[in-house]
Amino acid sequence: MSTPTLDRLTSDLTTAMKARDSFRTGTLRQLVAAVRAEAKAGPVEKDLTEDDVLRVLAREVKKRRESAEIYTTAGADERAANESAEADVVEEYLPQQLSDDELAALVHDVVAATGAGSLRDMGAVMKEATARAGLSADGKKLSALVRAALAG
Repeated sequence: MSTPTLDRLTSDLTTAMKARDSFRTGTLRQLVAAVRAEAKAGPVEKDLTEDDVLRVLAREVKKRRESAEIYTTAGADERAANESAEADVVEEYLPQQLSDDELAALVHDVVAATGAGSLRDMGAVMKEATARAGLSADGKKLSALVRAALAG
């Protein structure tokens, strides 16, 4: 199992270990482990595609951002800062996120292309918008924009 992103992760892990960067080493080890666990999930080990690896990394970012919010709410600011810093490291391996303007333009194009006119069409619009945006857009933000475009 080898993808460009996984190769980069393992290479960067080696570099971090040689530099004795314990924070980065720990974070990268967790990422490599998450990718390998995904490959071994299920009855038969599967070869992951580049998109599969990026989906795992996106999921890891989401987990860390949610944990940071929970820690902040609980008053554990040091833990929240650690989770946010880990999420920042993971984001280095993900595609650049679309700006708000780019997302709005994408939603506008998809609504026009699908001929959607009401919230009943939200599923079809979300399916197409998600396919076009890929991992370059946050699902919550995309959903909010689609809902706003169809409601008004």
